Amino acid sequence: MTLSADTSADRLVLDAVGVAFGALPGAARVAIAFSGGVDSSVLLDAAVRVGGAARCLALHVHHGLSPNADAWLAHGEAFARERRVEFASARVDVSRASGASIEAAARDARYRALDALCAQHRVHTLWLAQHADDQAETVLLQLLRGAGLAGLAAMAPEYVPPGAAITRVRPLLRLLRGQLERYARARDLGWIDDESNADTRYARNALRHDVLPALAVHFPGFRDALARTAAHAASAQRLLDELARIDLHTARGEEEGALSRDALLALDDERAANLLRYWMRTLKLPAASTARLMDALRQLREIGGAHTLRVDHAGQALRSYRGQIYWETGDSADPADETALFERTESVLAWRGESVWRLPQWRGTFVFSDAAADASDAIPVDVLTRAPLVARSRSGGERMRCASNGPGRTLKNLFQERGVPSWKRDVPLLFAGDALLFVPLIGVNQAAIAEPSQRRSARYIRIEWREDLTLA
Repeated sequence: MTLSADTSADRLVLDAVGVAFGALPGAARVAIAFSGGVDSSVLLDAAVRVGGAARCLALHVHHGLSPNADAWLAHGEAFARERRVEFASARVDVSRASGASIEAAARDARYRALDALCAQHRVHTLWLAQHADDQAETVLLQLLRGAGLAGLAAMAPEYVPPGAAITRVRPLLRLLRGQLERYARARDLGWIDDESNADTRYARNALRHDVLPALAVHFPGFRDALARTAAHAASAQRLLDELARIDLHTARGEEEGALSRDALLALDDERAANLLRYWMRTLKLPAASTARLMDALRQLREIGGAHTLRVDHAGQALRSYRGQIYWETGDSADPADETALFERTESVLAWRGESVWRLPQWRGTFVFSDAAADASDAIPVDVLTRAPLVARSRSGGERMRCASNGPGRTLKNLFQERGVPSWKRDVPLLFAGDALLFVPLIGVNQAAIAEPSQRRSARYIRIEWREDLTLA
């Protein structure tokens, strides 16, 4: 049976779009993110019916991920032309960098392209077609990922990204997918189906196809409940952001965009981490996990007044210098700060069982822990106590034996064999007296200790070199 356009779904969609138009100033135009799928097709069709074609701009992003992408672009252009709506598109390359999901990379590329198209066409409001089912999926995904309040807040009905001039609006966020599908069938809309939406290897699709139908049977109102959870989380996050704004005002450093190290560390860890998250958002940096932020705070507290912190994150480096904490463009090949340029001197330790030996000039720490006698990296404790331990820079030509019965080889060859980049070879060599004992990234020099069959020590030690915190 063909449904009439005068259905409850029709009224719900038109009312939601009417409210969104009513919030706009005067006759302002809106851009509509138009993939050609059923959700965005409903939104564009309803927007034309309520506001008129002249107030609408359809924006399509061609990701090139599907063999059907060209056909989707052609469909979208034809759909907009039928309604006399201006159409614009952009092609993007989706990064497949290691560690980044294809979903996240595609989403980031899409939003960058949409914002650029909005700016190009001087439109300041972007409408997105997400609905209540999308919101439920997002909240569940964030719960399963152990997200904080910002994640649980999921998608806001209206949102302006930090530093952006484009307002993102989701007019259909309170409507169900089924209601949009009924509207589309009643209007006899044609839409495309992205084949990747059926691939349950993607977490969101697995929830959509396998989990939500089961929830709907036992908890019919789960979408409303999850929407309330998102609203509560968003409210709590606003309070945390307000607190962070207050703390940011107090902790602003002397340099623009910097923080005062002392002001930051005067806060307890939770409040300091909240400030760091907010500060990073104002600088348009991707979020870091709670564990990483807490580790960064730990290091800031441990280094005291030293200028040794370096945290690499999203193409930026977090630095601490002269009481200021700041981000600057760079990668791990760059010196951590001006103090990395001074000529290093030897550091000497008369080891008496210490578990850590901090070496700020190398931005790292030697860690000593107990080891089994038969471990390949075990060092008899008397080797560590019979002469002072000395940390010094490479001078060139140093040799060591990685196996007790193996040949001596140069450190240069060993670093090359292990694929250690040249800029990571600036590590302290650990000597026991005059004998090279341990080299970070390579291991123990077996020539400096007794043969395993000759070891008689009552205790054995393992040495590790731990660099200052580096966040990928």
